[in-house]
Amino acid sequence: MALKNTYKVTVGVIGTGNFGTALANLLAEKCHRVLLYARSKQKALQLNQTRKNGYHNIADNVKIITDVSFLAEKCNLIFPIVPSINFREMMKNLSPYLKPYHVLIHGTKGFDFNKSNKSNNPLKESIIQIFTMSEVIRQESSVVRIGCIAGPNLSKEIASKMPAASVIASEFDEVINLGQKYLKSDRFLVFGSNDLMSTELCGILKNIIAVGAGTIEGMKLGENAKALFITRGMVEMVEITKAMGGQVEPFLGLAGIGDLIATCSSNLSRNYTVGVRLANGEKLSEIIHSMREVAEGIKTIDIIHEWSINNPIRIPITETLYKIIHEEITVEEAHTYMMKFPFTSEIKFLN
Repeated sequence: MALKNTYKVTVGVIGTGNFGTALANLLAEKCHRVLLYARSKQKALQLNQTRKNGYHNIADNVKIITDVSFLAEKCNLIFPIVPSINFREMMKNLSPYLKPYHVLIHGTKGFDFNKSNKSNNPLKESIIQIFTMSEVIRQESSVVRIGCIAGPNLSKEIASKMPAASVIASEFDEVINLGQKYLKSDRFLVFGSNDLMSTELCGILKNIIAVGAGTIEGMKLGENAKALFITRGMVEMVEITKAMGGQVEPFLGLAGIGDLIATCSSNLSRNYTVGVRLANGEKLSEIIHSMREVAEGIKTIDIIHEWSINNPIRIPITETLYKIIHEEITVEEAHTYMMKFPFTSEIKFLN
């Protein structure tokens, strides 16, 4: 194992949320300096002074900054960790300072989308275009070497120095090697994958299933029911991914099964918590308003529902959750419906 601060490099992280802060601290163990970008000058001043961000103690060699041009000037390797709803805006602000030699490894598990109309007639069916964050990076910048970090990475456990693992996915081995070089330690394993899109889809789609698993926990339906739901959820995730042109293999590893297990069984998971609270009778608007960070699963349910209008694929779990969050049916009615749903074969996607 490399010694602490072995590499005399400066690495950048964009986003001071829980995972961004956890990642900055992990990088700080191996890198000479980490620049952590915050949008707010007040937030940056507070973090630099207190050296605390929620349950995170910020490492001494992490400097919080608010200047993206300085970040791009000093860091060839940058980890954007921001909510999907803000990702394109962040890239537009960062892009003027990026060069083709930069490497970006994002950690955002959500979609960007653009909704258009077939004939400019509001009465006609709309079409939704959806993009992963790697596609947004390509669209908004000159950066070529792009990757993502995925897997079961509950930030509070990482902050508590519990063992964990991630996958760095990229079409470029150099990107994977950089991620492993600066993140891997005796308590944080880093695997590699060359299937960037499918790995991104693993992280995005499991948030849908986590919301549903939370409703089962909230209703106290037991572990058998939760196992049934998670398993069927995995099948639905794969079917959506195949319809989008992705592959099955990443779903059988940390980015798929690994992240799904952690997110669908822990109160540290935001999406799982949303499901629990929905089952307990809280309104979605109240839940969202009370949460410190974004639960990407809610937005993803809406996006996949819209996408499915023009893609003939059966997604009963997503459609049922869509009806729950839009108050078309109750959680109890949803579970009654799912137990009667005419599922056919158990596993088809390996054929």
